[in-house]
Amino acid sequence: MANHQVVAILGAGSGLGAAVARRFAREGYAAALMARRREALAPIRREIEAMGVAALAAPVDAGDWRSVSAAFEEVRKALGDPNVFVYNAGAFHMGGVLETEPEEFERCWRINCLGAFHGLKQAAPAMAARGAGTILLTGATASWRGGSGFSGFAASKFGLRALAQSAARELGPRGVHVAHAVIDGQIDTPRLRAAQPDRDPRTLLSPDAIAETYWQLHRQDPTCWTLELDLRPGVEKF
Repeated sequence: MANHQVVAILGAGSGLGAAVARRFAREGYAAALMARRREALAPIRREIEAMGVAALAAPVDAGDWRSVSAAFEEVRKALGDPNVFVYNAGAFHMGGVLETEPEEFERCWRINCLGAFHGLKQAAPAMAARGAGTILLTGATASWRGGSGFSGFAASKFGLRALAQSAARELGPRGVHVAHAVIDGQIDTPRLRAAQPDRDPRTLLSPDAIAETYWQLHRQDPTCWTLELDLRPGVEKF
């Protein structure tokens, strides 16, 4: 059995996923990094290991339960059962009900919602048995409202929010904190900066700031747990 705390991040990209890994690594947490391509995780893994903590890169298809199960088995063998599970995988498609093909609608649902269920099924049992653990699910503005042209994205993010509510009510009494974070805006990532080099950084959410919020959610006292919170830039209209 591992003698360290472990944070497992499914959807560990170069933006928020990497920021969460760094924030928890600063507290000594080993990082299980999961994404579709192992090679894409290599820079993040090296960064975490350079901080003096263990890191594992596990390839995974979030929409396939066999793939998620295999990735978590790799994590358990190398690092131990996760103390914290962050679901940050996402699939975005812009298109209304008249334009969106069934395959694209299903892809959004599989990545945005079903993948979180797969991850919960893997992470939650050990947490419940231990009587402690944190599960954090990354939502979006579309978790609240289905805008025109966002049929598949909104439906799947609504589903993620519902999953968070049900899981929180089921697992909270067993010592597992489930929280849903609504990211109401665009995250400041290298890809977005490259596409919009003149974008005012005040209009973007800092991934490091979101990661700090995730750490604070994990550290909350069980007598005062948050189920859902919303995060946005101070200049955002809402």
